[in-house]
Amino acid sequence: MQTYPPIAPLENSPDPQTLGENSNPVAPIEITYYTDPLCSWSWAVEPQWRRLRYEFGDRLVYRYSMGGLLRDWQQFTDPLNHISRPIQMGPVWIQVRHLTGMPIDEKIWVKNPPTSSYPACIAVKAASQQGPGVAESYLRRLREAVMLEGRNIAQREVLLELGAELNPELGFDGDRFARDLDHPDSVEAFRQDLKEMRYCGIARFPSIMLRPSSGRSLLMMGYRPYSVLRDAITQIAPDLEPERSVTDAIAYLTHWETITVPELAVALNLNIEAATILLDEAVHRGQLEKAGFLYRKTGGRA
Repeated sequence: MQTYPPIAPLENSPDPQTLGENSNPVAPIEITYYTDPLCSWSWAVEPQWRRLRYEFGDRLVYRYSMGGLLRDWQQFTDPLNHISRPIQMGPVWIQVRHLTGMPIDEKIWVKNPPTSSYPACIAVKAASQQGPGVAESYLRRLREAVMLEGRNIAQREVLLELGAELNPELGFDGDRFARDLDHPDSVEAFRQDLKEMRYCGIARFPSIMLRPSSGRSLLMMGYRPYSVLRDAITQIAPDLEPERSVTDAIAYLTHWETITVPELAVALNLNIEAATILLDEAVHRGQLEKAGFLYRKTGGRA
């Protein structure tokens, strides 16, 4: 049976200065999501995190803080999972796939292991210079690339390629992104994320801080089922209700651009088999196309 760490109530909300310029004390709930592009458990919680944001929409204010999971292999050790070398990360990814159902390809840790997650974290901060929508799409593309496609997101050329693969409608500026990758502002933004993580006592990823406009905050560390996320919101903001529900698979996929089977299953409360049939039937009708583990609308990203 999967067990989860307890939800920690915080007597005092974090220092507002640590929450960044996007802090909005007027919102019913402000969420800080501590994560890392190389974190397999963060990838595994994408179904729940996406459904939560879709249902509550603008009633939630959220932002990402990059955690710096892997500085380098000389200084990294995870005694709990007995990891000190890249090849030992593969079994952890296999376990994540087994426990959560999210597709994940662990062979990168044998074929082309990332040496650090810091370049990808800095790349997310560089993308954020072009707006939160660009940063969010870029972070998702990083996750897809490393978790499903075996692409080494520690390499600069890969980081640049993934930016060029974003939806053109975002208006992503590749030349600016290349400059921002090396700009001191991007590195400093990542340093501030690391500082905030230490201040808030973040010990694992993903971690989600729920901060109401008044009263105590809640900190959830680690993977969580959707019901736990919803219960936590109800606990600190009892009057906050979703603004919509997920009723149509194609509309939900269109909102996110790409989707995996477990993401649709969580959104529609289906089992994996039923969600697979639904998506595959849409492929046969020509509504969707499938690339590996990802489904997207026909004519979407190559």
